Amino acid sequence: MTATTDLDALFAPDVIADPYPLFARLRDEDPVHWNAAYQLWVVTRYEDVVWMVRNHEAFSSAVIRTDERPPYPPVNPGDLHLLHGVRAFRGDQLVEQDRPAHASMRAVVHEFFTPGAMEAWRPFVRAAVAEFLDEVQDKGHMDAHRDLAAPLPVRVITQMMGVPERDRDHLRDLADKLLYINRGEPHRLQPLTEGIRGMIDYVSPLVDRRIDTPTNDFLSVLAGGESAGVFDRNQVLVNAALLLFAGHETTMNLICNGLLALLNHPDQWARFVANPERYARLATEECLRFDPPVKSTQRIAARDVELGGRQIHAGDRIRWIIAAANRDPAAFENPDSFDIARQPNPHVSLGAGIHYCLGASLARVEGQEVFRAIAERLPGIRLDSAHLEYEPSIQFRSLRALPVRWT
Repeated sequence: MTATTDLDALFAPDVIADPYPLFARLRDEDPVHWNAAYQLWVVTRYEDVVWMVRNHEAFSSAVIRTDERPPYPPVNPGDLHLLHGVRAFRGDQLVEQDRPAHASMRAVVHEFFTPGAMEAWRPFVRAAVAEFLDEVQDKGHMDAHRDLAAPLPVRVITQMMGVPERDRDHLRDLADKLLYINRGEPHRLQPLTEGIRGMIDYVSPLVDRRIDTPTNDFLSVLAGGESAGVFDRNQVLVNAALLLFAGHETTMNLICNGLLALLNHPDQWARFVANPERYARLATEECLRFDPPVKSTQRIAARDVELGGRQIHAGDRIRWIIAAANRDPAAFENPDSFDIARQPNPHVSLGAGIHYCLGASLARVEGQEVFRAIAERLPGIRLDSAHLEYEPSIQFRSLRALPVRWT
C-alpha cells in the first residue's frame, strides 16, 4: 500500500474536497488496511462494516475512555493539558458506552426519539424551514449553510431541550465550538474546551429546575434518568451537549451535502421538482448514502478478531469508513451514480445494531422537509460558486459554505 493511499492522505486538501477516489482505492486494494502512523485499522468494504457495526461485543464503543494514545492528527503541544477534560466529557456520552450501561442509558431517552415521536415534530420543522426561506426568498440568493442548514437543527434541538428563544444564538455559538470534537486543526482543543465549559455552565441550572419541576422536554427526560439513578449529573450535562452538537452537525451536513448532490445532478433535481411529495423520502435516503454526513467512526477491538484475512488484536483502534461502504459495488448497483429513486437503499449512514443513530428519524424529517420546500419554492435554484471548501475532519463531511441563487 503506497503512502498516497494511507490514512495520512485523508487530511490532504484534495482528499478533504473529494475523498471518494481514495476510498475506492482502499476498498479495492486493501479493504482492511493497517495505518502504521496512527496505529489504526481502516475498514472500507460494506460487508465488513455491517458485520463490525452489529458485532458490538467484539468492537467496543468506549474509545475515549480506554484509549490513551495521542490524538490524531496531532494537536498543539501546549494544549495537551486540555485533553483530560475533553476525554472526561466524551467518555460520559451515551455513544461512548458499551452494554450494560449503554442499554440502561438508551432506555431512558429512547421513547423521546421513536419514529412516531419525531413525526409529531414535522409541523414544527416545516414551519421553521418556511420561516428561514421566507427571510431569503426575495433576495434571490443565500448561503444554504449559514441561512438554512446550520440554524434549522439548532432551532429544533433547542425547542426539544426547552431552551428559551432568547438563548438560541448562544447555544448555536456553543454548538459551533463543540463541532471541533472531530476536526483536524492543531488548535482544536481550545475552542472545543470553551464549548464544553460553556455548555455545562448553561445547562446546569436548567437541569436543577427540571429535577424540581419536570416538563415534557429532553432535559426533563435526562433529569428523570438522574432521579432514577441511571445517569449521574455529569452524564446528564454531557448528553444534553451530545444532543446539541451531534444533532446539529449531522443534520447540517445532510442538508448541505444532499442539496449539493441534487444540484450537481440536474436530471435528478428536475425529477424531484416534478414530484417533491413522491420523492422526498427516497431522495433523502439517497443523499444519506451518496455523500453521508458522517464519513467514518471509530471503535476499539475488545478481543482478537480476524477480518478480511488480517489479524486485529484486542486494544487495536479501528475506523470504518461509512462513505466507502455506501459506494461498494458489491452492495449497490452503480454506486457512484446519484439516483433519487434508488430502492432498496441499505446504506449504513445511520449505523446499525445497538448503536443505531438515536436521532435518525429526526434527521430524516428535517432533510425531507428542507428538500421538499426548496423544490416547491425555489425550483430554479443553482450553485453560485464553483469553489467549495470542507472542514478538515476524518469523521464528518462538512461544507463550510454553500452559496446558491435562484430566479
